[in-house]
Parts: sequence; structure tokens; C-alpha cells
Amino acid sequence: MKTVATLTMNPTIDVSYDVGTVRHTHKMRTDNEWYAPGGGGINVARVLARLGTPTRCLYLSGGATGPALDGLIDAHQLPRTRIPIGGPTRIASAVLERDSGKEFRFTPSGPRLSEPEWRACLDALAEADCGLVVLSGSLPPGAPDNFYAMAIQLLRQRGVEVVLDSSGPALQRGIEAGGLLLVKPSQGELAELAGRTLEGIEAIGEAAMRIVETGQAGLVAVTMGHQGAVLARREGPVFLPAPRIHAASAVGAGDSFVAGMVHALGSGKEELEAFRWGVASGSAAVLRAGTDLARPADIRRLLLHIGAP
Repeated sequence: MKTVATLTMNPTIDVSYDVGTVRHTHKMRTDNEWYAPGGGGINVARVLARLGTPTRCLYLSGGATGPALDGLIDAHQLPRTRIPIGGPTRIASAVLERDSGKEFRFTPSGPRLSEPEWRACLDALAEADCGLVVLSGSLPPGAPDNFYAMAIQLLRQRGVEVVLDSSGPALQRGIEAGGLLLVKPSQGELAELAGRTLEGIEAIGEAAMRIVETGQAGLVAVTMGHQGAVLARREGPVFLPAPRIHAASAVGAGDSFVAGMVHALGSGKEELEAFRWGVASGSAAVLRAGTDLARPADIRRLLLHIGAP
């Protein structure tokens, strides 16, 4: 199985805790406090490592909070390449209100990068010893919209396969670079790319197939939350409903989906089976409150309830 490297341009220290009722002004005592390393690529690497895929995470870290992120990644025993920056690593919070069962999420925009800092990320990718790279997450302030496009071009020249999961202009420019193994937009992100509302499985499949037909990506997996997901491939689009579960948190569901598909593809499973692994992994992530992400036992249990697309 080839080593998978993940790049996280805007990592986080993810803090989650529970509170009885959220009330303004009042001091609210919390419990079930949990700290985890986060951000798209780091989340993907955490799940890949649990599934047994050789993994290395590349990420930026800086300021007073940077060493805390480094320590959390080490606690998860993830091989890592740290790219130092001057700005402080951001801290994101997820608060579960027990009385309502609702989750409140607070995510800063992240530190502003200088050009030497984001170019150092490209240098790290040029030296990464891997067969596949997952580019996942938002771009921080200061990084150009075409950063992922530059990364994709660099990696394709090296013969490295690329998976992309981002949003907005960064996602659009990355797709335009072409040659992707897999791209994973949400339904809303795909609608933004298409420039119109996408209602229904057929419309989503048609928009996703345009990306495949132009050669920009071999696979396009469109996640639709609790409704399931659509996979566009050369043979045409297919749909899988999500298994019926009680959702405790939405944190990291998309990242877990990507990890499940990448692990399955890297293990030699064919595309539709990898799609099943993606849906099972995304669903497994929402079973657990906070930032725990998908667990292998949950993924394999849910696979038993997911039929062929």
C-alpha cells in the first residue's frame, strides 16, 4: 500500500465540550472537554492511520499555539512534517448543548501567510516521499486562490496522484488544474461551481459528470449530508443513501469520507466499493460527539448496512 501524504494549509486545535444550556452573558460551566489536532488534511490522516494506511501529514504551525498542535499530532502518533510560520495556529471550538442536542461551532479564519511561508509548502510537497497526496481544507489568508492548482501541477509532474477537498475559488482553481484522482465537493460546493442550485440526485450527477467528462477528475464524490452521496465516474453517476443513524456531531464527516475512499482505493478496492467505504466512514464520524472522527469498528459495522450503489 502506497504512503499517503496530506497537506493542511489551515490547521486547527479543535476543542470540544458539552454544556447544559447556551445562554448569553452568563458564565457556562462545561464538561467532557476534549482537545484534538484538526484541519482537513490532519483529520484525513488521523482516520487513514486508524485504518492502517501508511500516512504522513504536512501542515503549518506557528505562534504560541503551534507547539500545542505539534504535541497533539504526536499524541496521535502521526508521522509529520511541520512547516513553521510566524502567525499563531488557530483554535476552533465545538459546543454541544445537551438540552437541545444542537451543536455550535466556532472557527477562526486562521493566520495570514507570507509568500515565503506558502511557497515553503510547495517545497515540502516537492520532497514528500509518497504515492498520493490529499489536499484538504480551506486556504488561510495570504495564500493565493491558485495555490492548490500550483500544488497539483507540481505533484502531477512527479507522477503523484492527487485528491482535492476544498471550497470556493481554491476548489475551482484546483479542479481547473485537472488530472485529479478524486475531488469531493459537498452539494453546496458543487452548486457554487456550477453557478446554479442543484436540486435532486439527477441534477447533482449531471454537474459532477461534467468534471469527469472534461478530464479534470477521474472520480467526483458529492456528499449530501444525511441524504447520502453521489459518485460520478466514467461509467456514469451512482447514488448511495446514508445509513440511518443518530447524529451526534458533524465535525470531520467529510474528512472521514475522504479517508475511507482513499484507504479503500489504496487497498486495491474498485471504485464502487471505495464509494461504500466513503459513505460508511462519513456516517461513522457523526456517531461520536466532538472531534473523535470515524473509528474502524464503526465503519465496518455500517458497511454491513450499505448496499451496492
